[in-house]
Amino acid sequence: MSASDSTRALVRLGWRTIFAKQCGHRERDLVPARVFGVWRRSLSVMDAAGETQQHLGGRWFQSDAIDRPVVGDWVLLDAARRSVVTLLARENLLERRAAGRQHERQPLAANVDTLLLVTSCNEEFNRSRLERFLTLALDARVHPVLVLTKADLASDPERFRADAVTLKRDLEVHVVDARDSSCLEGVRAHCGIGQTVALLGSSGVGKSTLVNAIAGAQLQLTGAIRAADGKGRHTTTHRSLHLLDGGGLILDTPGLRELNLGDVGFGVAALFEDIAEFAADCRFANCRHDREPACAVRAAIDGGALDPRRLESFRKLRGT
Repeated sequence: MSASDSTRALVRLGWRTIFAKQCGHRERDLVPARVFGVWRRSLSVMDAAGETQQHLGGRWFQSDAIDRPVVGDWVLLDAARRSVVTLLARENLLERRAAGRQHERQPLAANVDTLLLVTSCNEEFNRSRLERFLTLALDARVHPVLVLTKADLASDPERFRADAVTLKRDLEVHVVDARDSSCLEGVRAHCGIGQTVALLGSSGVGKSTLVNAIAGAQLQLTGAIRAADGKGRHTTTHRSLHLLDGGGLILDTPGLRELNLGDVGFGVAALFEDIAEFAADCRFANCRHDREPACAVRAAIDGGALDPRRLESFRKLRGT
């Protein structure tokens, strides 16, 4: 394979300048590869020549999980493509706090361009959960897009859209029936050559069906939700990256019902930028927007310019 063909193949996998700059003279004989799947002690990686399985040696487990390769990462293999030599610095990282372990960081996916936050037009639509998902994306500097599935099963799907657009200023929202390809053009617009799109949402909201519809092929198994409560079963059991025929990449994740966030101050500020704008006019710089005099945030609520629920959500996510 010529150097130009190799470069084109890597670009299709999401290779860009930020990664190339990390490959100097000492790394010229190493092979860049993208992580497509992660198991306990092995990886599935794709390089310009194709896919290989890589064993992770003991040295990778002498540090925290955050320092090991995750789906979406770029690594350098030895010249023989038999071992992982190094992990390249990430463009971004989606992460949460491990359940029951307050300070343990748990990586979800790396080097994502667009995060599709998936929920359905039924009982699964939960503003508080969506606010946490949005905070996660914004804190990682990943572009969030909200996708409302199962529009065909809802008597009034536009009601869910009207609620969703109030979650964040200029939030991109798509209401879809994944079986109707014409509904997916707005979503597919994010799947250009070398662009990585990840999906995040609870079990049973139609993520796997959406993945298959975007890909035009069955990449993931799908399952039915329970009729009694609308809750679903896990049909995606591990995170996996897939190369689309059109040149993009799509990353599916197992369903998340609970999302423990760590230090996400930037994400909270980005989600509630309207509150920050009102707060700039408060008399006191350290105003808690409670009973302080001349509080511009309380005045906005009293005047109907700000939904009081947004202030409540802001406080919960900020931990105050």
